[in-house]
Amino acid sequence: QVQLVESGGGLVQPGGSLRLSCAASGLRFSIYAMSWYRQAPGKQRELVATITSSARTNYADSVKGRFTISRDNANSMVYLQMNTLKPEDTAVYYCNAPGRGGDYWGQGTQVTVSS
Repeated sequence: QVQLVESGGGLVQPGGSLRLSCAASGLRFSIYAMSWYRQAPGKQRELVATITSSARTNYADSVKGRFTISRDNANSMVYLQMNTLKPEDTAVYYCNAPGRGGDYWGQGTQVTVSS
C-alpha cells in the first residue's frame, strides 16, 4: 500500500522560509517522478514542482527562483525548500506520485504566510 506523509508546514512571516518533507513508502520510489501540489482556499489544486527519477526539475512560474524540489532515493524522501515566502503561497501543500489507477496523494500540510 502506497503512503505519502507530508510534514514541515506552519506559520511563517513574509520573506521567511520553510522546508517541506514527504516520506514515501510502498512503492519503488527511485523510479517515480514526484511532485508537490498546493491548494489555496477557494482555488483549484495547482502543480508547484516536479522532480523526475533522474532528478530533473520543473517549477510553476510563480515559484521559480524561490522554491527548490529535491529527493533522497536512499530514504524515499522528497523535499520542497521554500524561500522568500509570500502571502499568496498560503495553501495546503500535497505530495504526489503517479499511479496506474490514479495518482497517490498525501494528507497535506498547511503553509500559512502572514505577518
